[in-house]
Amino acid sequence: MRASGTFTVADFTPAPVPSPPIETAAPAGVATMTKSYEGEVAGRSATLFTAAYDPATATGTYVAMESFEGTLQGRAGSFNFAHAASTVGESRESEYFVVVPGSGTGELAGISGAGGIAIDPDGTHRIWFDYRLDR
Repeated sequence: MRASGTFTVADFTPAPVPSPPIETAAPAGVATMTKSYEGEVAGRSATLFTAAYDPATATGTYVAMESFEGTLQGRAGSFNFAHAASTVGESRESEYFVVVPGSGTGELAGISGAGGIAIDPDGTHRIWFDYRLDR
């Protein structure tokens, strides 16, 4: 099954962690995020976000672990999903997206699958899940 929607970032807060002891051209950091989702994917998420990113060139890589609570196509519950991508200017490369096995609750218990994120030229953030429910 496929569920899709849009999301907005409600909060992005850099986390107070020590800088890595090795300096690189793309500084590494950690942040927490909260997001709101609308559409067939509706709800909210809390995200642990790590990145090495050079804002001057818009080049870097992020890795995120999200805890989602809401509905997929009307099925209510929660689950975790992880995603990562590299950016070079406006492009996204080497994308990775997976639902964490065994993390589903409620009507989303037994969820597994993959998905993706896309950003439209107007800045709209889109998400989709290609998932199955094994109960």
